[in-house]
Amino acid sequence: MPREWPRAVTALAVSLLFLVPLVWVFSASLRLPGLPPPRVIEWLPAAPAWSNYSRLFELLPFGRYLVNSLIVAGLAVPLTLLTASWAGFAMAGLDARRQEGLVVLSVALLMVPVTALWLMRYVLFKWLGLLDSFAALVAPAVMGSSPLFVLLYYWTFRRIPGELFASAAVDGAGVIAQWRRVAMPLAGPTTIAVSILTFLMYWSDFIHPLLYLKSEALYTLPVGLQQLQQLDRTNWPLLMAACVVFTAPTVLLFLIVQRYFLQDSPLSGLNA
Repeated sequence: MPREWPRAVTALAVSLLFLVPLVWVFSASLRLPGLPPPRVIEWLPAAPAWSNYSRLFELLPFGRYLVNSLIVAGLAVPLTLLTASWAGFAMAGLDARRQEGLVVLSVALLMVPVTALWLMRYVLFKWLGLLDSFAALVAPAVMGSSPLFVLLYYWTFRRIPGELFASAAVDGAGVIAQWRRVAMPLAGPTTIAVSILTFLMYWSDFIHPLLYLKSEALYTLPVGLQQLQQLDRTNWPLLMAACVVFTAPTVLLFLIVQRYFLQDSPLSGLNA
């Protein structure tokens, strides 16, 4: 339809805006070692150096770093979904006065700079014996990872009519059953969004592994990128190859879940 053309052109322009940098990084990763990045967009070098990727894994244990990052993100995402949704569900069940107080508290916590927590967390993790382990990296997920994720679930759950929970209670469903059978199925888009944000948070985390990990065998991919840069700051093709390895899982994740964002929200037919 003619009226759909502006929307399609806009979507294509936005897609190209994000796609071109990815293509440029991939193309730069195939240049001969030691060459600087091209000054103009080079879609494919004349002699692609695919050996840059194998060389990357020879210089550093990038395979181990990749597995470590997947382990940390794989543990943090489901734990965050569980605790953040529980907290949001509990907030939505309170009276209006307490809800307002907790929302203000959550927003205030979002304004606290993360640097103010580093020393306190380090001392706490040392006392608990969590240093130099993945537990120190995943520990924030026990508290929902971020107040933002709790607020996202809270804003979703408060839109669900109370009659649905009342009906479930009449059928004998307890609080956990109401959360599992009523609330979570209706919060699918929120769960997808929180999953992606949580994955990106832990996947790209550089400071916390650097602070809490001492064993090189436990290093994650962001630390490995920093090590590679320190080895040779001028070998741009190798650095770009490492960036491709680092970015590929996030792009793959987006391609897998993007279809869920095109679906109508289960709450669209419910009264706010």
